[in-house]
Amino acid sequence: MSTINRLCLTLVLAITPAPVLAGNNNAKTATANTASTTAADPTPAAATPSLASTTTDSNITALLGVLVMKGVLAPAEANAIHDAVPAAQFQALLDTLSRKGLVTAQDLSFVANPRPEALAPVSATLAISPAPVATAQVPSGKKLEAPPVPAIVPAVAPLRVLPVDPPVKGGLKAAFTMGPIKMTPYGFVKATAVYDDSNPNGDDMPFPGLFLNNATFATTTGPTKDPEFHVKARQARIGANFEFPDISPRLAFTGRIEGDFEGNFTEVDNRDVSSIRSSQFSLRQAWARLDYAAGENTDLYFEGGQDWTLFGSSALPNLLETTALGYWYGDIYERSPQFQFGLVQKLGGSRNLKFSPTFAIMMPTSSQIEKLGSLGVTAQLAQAEREGADSGRPELEGRLALQFQLDKAPGVAPAQIIFSGVDGRRTSIVPNSAPGYSSMPANYLAAFPNGFTASSNIYGVQGAVQLPTRWFTLVASAYRGGDLRFFFAGQVNSYATDTSGLSNIQGPFATLDGGPLAAAGGAVLGTNASGQVVVAPQRAIRTFGGFVNLGLPLSRWFNANPKGRNAGWQLYLHMGKDQVPKWDLTYPGYSANANVLAPLPLLMGKLSAATVYYKANPYITFGFEQSIYATRLIPGLTYTIAGKPSNEWQDHRTEFGPIFTF
Repeated sequence: MSTINRLCLTLVLAITPAPVLAGNNNAKTATANTASTTAADPTPAAATPSLASTTTDSNITALLGVLVMKGVLAPAEANAIHDAVPAAQFQALLDTLSRKGLVTAQDLSFVANPRPEALAPVSATLAISPAPVATAQVPSGKKLEAPPVPAIVPAVAPLRVLPVDPPVKGGLKAAFTMGPIKMTPYGFVKATAVYDDSNPNGDDMPFPGLFLNNATFATTTGPTKDPEFHVKARQARIGANFEFPDISPRLAFTGRIEGDFEGNFTEVDNRDVSSIRSSQFSLRQAWARLDYAAGENTDLYFEGGQDWTLFGSSALPNLLETTALGYWYGDIYERSPQFQFGLVQKLGGSRNLKFSPTFAIMMPTSSQIEKLGSLGVTAQLAQAEREGADSGRPELEGRLALQFQLDKAPGVAPAQIIFSGVDGRRTSIVPNSAPGYSSMPANYLAAFPNGFTASSNIYGVQGAVQLPTRWFTLVASAYRGGDLRFFFAGQVNSYATDTSGLSNIQGPFATLDGGPLAAAGGAVLGTNASGQVVVAPQRAIRTFGGFVNLGLPLSRWFNANPKGRNAGWQLYLHMGKDQVPKWDLTYPGYSANANVLAPLPLLMGKLSAATVYYKANPYITFGFEQSIYATRLIPGLTYTIAGKPSNEWQDHRTEFGPIFTF
């Protein structure tokens, strides 16, 4: 056997998954992983290069075809090797596979000094010839082929933005490469038409029942319920996954960058009139991740950048409306800059059990709206207002996730049980140069000659489950905490200033960050029962809530043909609620002084929705959603809806449109 032939055989053995050759009990897992990767990759099969042999060695030509079909080589890489001069093809192939970590010095030593007893039994079952390549050839015109069709109608897959499974080294099937870096873009274009039977704020997304009339909070509509009609496309999203090479077989470097057009609208002369269609591209995710395979069943990883928060984001509902995605109505989530440290431990067993604890140091954020002169939101620093950063400490988040195969039927995703938590702090800073500070009584100035600070805590816990089965998929989340405004909970409330037991209130004073517009109270001083001058405590407004999202695979229920047009019907039923304890909104200490604002009187936000999806093929889906968004005020207060009093405001919302995925 020639050196080249021996090398070809060695490479095939190296890249062929061991379970397939050895026939061990992991073969099904390896096959499933390969099938999943193929189905998730949108690159048409027409991208496979034509490797018809000319003057090149036929064994290398055959091997290139095998490597492309297995996803080891990108078509562009195979074509580059194939187009090299015959004398350079062998070395080019070695360089490419060595760079990918698939060929080591030991492998090359084995080729140079083969052991016939090891090669003989395998060579009888592995034929290497140009024949397989001939069947895989595609015309150079790259004919567009039909998208892949699954063997069965899959069950409903839960929406997971923080998966437990670590990335597989070399597992990214690249759409193209930038030098040695592999890259695969993805995204979708969604265009929907929306009718709201009551939308006093004029938004193209659901917003809590806190109406804005001339920038002033109100609870009154016009002579009608203020219905509105919108057509929007700014939900369009685009991103890219990356994989970076490394010489160590134990290290995997991956990354992602993603954005959408949900950002601000432009404010320039040539766009003012048409600003409604000129939303700006904005950042959603931007991170890089390092995974270290410490053992066969153990993965350690570090991630740095902006990603989904561990608290809240581990369980999300499937809704057609994604601009808000149920926020203020029971769904908590966020994306934030962070350093994340995690472990994925495979415990095995018949349920393929995995355990993953994760810890993150987050950007401290309390989501206050800044107002500094006329700058408004532009006074914010980078991605968070000052009150979070002024605490002088990071926000801490943690998550425990248990993943297992609840239903072993084909096409069913693993289940997850998740617990997460957050601990943070916000601080207001009042300098002694604040307006009105120097005119306080002498004992106040003596107690706080250099100014003062006031703080409150941010905290929360969440429990969630994702339970996919062949018949239904249940996703449920429940949370409780304080000052969860950043995570879209607490009915827009953040904290309140408690002046109970204090007298001779001084303030509220302007803070260095400009002062929150949506928080109750502010930074104030007062005299307690002992005659001491103290800072009035700021307390987090508590909140609790959650959601239940039930996905039903209608096509699977009725045994639809996976290759037919009726294979893509799914129905989702959703209910969610976000509520503030009535005591936190009516506590006299939060409004005992005329100079201190009371919390916003929004008691509860409720959402009920039904969503139907029809997937024409893997890339084109049509969605229809009927929902009811409702906000209830504290007892004794009422809205004025179309001139009539009501304790609850409702928006009956209808949304429909296509989603084009790539």
